[in-house]
Amino acid sequence: MTAPDMRSLWGGPVTPDCFLTTFLRHVADDPDREAVVDAEGSHTYAGLAAWARAVSDDLAAVGVRTGDRVAVSLPRGAAAVAALLGVMLRGAAYVPLDPEYPVDRLQFMVDDCAPRAVVAPDDTPVHYDGPLVRVRPAPEVSGVPDAPAVACDPELPVYVIYTSGSTGWPKGVALSHRCVDAMADWQASHSPRRDLRTAQFAPLNFDVSFQEILGTLCGGGTVVVMPEELRREPARLLRWLADQRIERLFVPFVALQMLAVTARPATLAELRLVEVNTAGEQVVCSDDIRSMFAALPGCRLVNHYGQSESAMVTSHILGPDPYAWPHLPPIGVPLPGCELLVDPEDPDTPHIGELLVTGHPLSEGYLGRPELTAERYVDIPRSPAGHTRAFRTGDLVELTDDGVRFLSRMDSQTKIRGIRVDLLEVDAQLLADPGIAAAATALVTTRSGHTSLRAAVVPRAGGNGPSEADALARLRTVLPEVAVPVSVTELPELPRTPSGKIDREAVVKLITEDLGRRRRERGGRG
Repeated sequence: MTAPDMRSLWGGPVTPDCFLTTFLRHVADDPDREAVVDAEGSHTYAGLAAWARAVSDDLAAVGVRTGDRVAVSLPRGAAAVAALLGVMLRGAAYVPLDPEYPVDRLQFMVDDCAPRAVVAPDDTPVHYDGPLVRVRPAPEVSGVPDAPAVACDPELPVYVIYTSGSTGWPKGVALSHRCVDAMADWQASHSPRRDLRTAQFAPLNFDVSFQEILGTLCGGGTVVVMPEELRREPARLLRWLADQRIERLFVPFVALQMLAVTARPATLAELRLVEVNTAGEQVVCSDDIRSMFAALPGCRLVNHYGQSESAMVTSHILGPDPYAWPHLPPIGVPLPGCELLVDPEDPDTPHIGELLVTGHPLSEGYLGRPELTAERYVDIPRSPAGHTRAFRTGDLVELTDDGVRFLSRMDSQTKIRGIRVDLLEVDAQLLADPGIAAAATALVTTRSGHTSLRAAVVPRAGGNGPSEADALARLRTVLPEVAVPVSVTELPELPRTPSGKIDREAVVKLITEDLGRRRRERGGRG
């Protein structure tokens, strides 16, 4: 397939400022403005800049130079934000090591990225023979700290993020200033205001955390770090959002759904949200989510799409009437500097095919994985926007009047008896049941090797969910027979990945365990 055979969407040219330059401009213009807040206290732009400069100086003292990598293993908080900026001010690439991750996985990441230094507490379980740097307490600040010279070469790596790998071990991807500067500048300018008070919700090993932190600090806003214990407590999280006067929130769909299920009119009336962004998995506009946003008329819902290999790619703002939203909203149109190409499956349907990403969001490839890089990052004939290299996302999409609509993964397309079934459509219909708070549909293979469509649901708190028979009967009235699951397993909650998305592999495991229990019970009665 050649580039002229592909459909193209171009976000237009972009010439963003370096996010470090923009941050330091805010430090100079409004040094006393609140920059970051956590459970320990609040720090101004001047204070955060001085703290970051201290980290940068400590890294310089142990020999870290421009272009080196520095791994940082700190819990979410103001110190982690200062460390992030300190590494970047030094011109090094920041490698997040979430302390909540398994130690073996963190050790693999350290060994794989070969950092020049590690920023971590003295008791870190990670083994490293090089310099170990501790983040000192925030220094006292008087006036505006001197602005250091910053390295902002467009090709200079800003961070290395590790994403899931088919071998069971993660693979590292380095994102350059060209990618990150465009993302941060777009986020600051795209929101209703540049200086929004933003919750820092995402785990630091999830690339949305850079969008939260850098997009906020580039706009002169305030980053408010959410306490970790609220991640799975939606009622307390809603209370915290109100108490902290949060205006912008980034959450994966399953967390948004649980907030919507939990929300009460009195709590919603206290919220100051003007923008909620969801990313990482396809959002399903359930009745709960529609009702929540109907009660927040000043707040918009924005669907984002991207991958670790290419940062932010597309965005779609849903319309002002939540009750007119589609079940599965599109992922939208490309950001400035981004070009999307659709490589069609069938020449007769050129608007449906694999999505390729090129332009500013594109990273250089996988760290130390040349064969995989050559497989996924491909040379193409010159595109309509003039690009010659693109990333194959593995996502099947459709071009529509509203931009791009995500259909499925290419490597896990779901076909049953030759008919394509959209698992997300099944999820959406399950969520339409007033007794169901969360749902996930998956293909499950039994011990005998038979594969069938199965579903898992979480009943609404304080009430009883529908019986399995009732749930399946209702689905038969709205879905073709081939799309109706064989069974519905009730769970206390849906398992999630470390980034907060639905862990569908874990869902399959729990459904399989439920099927085994049912089989044993039938045998016991027999």
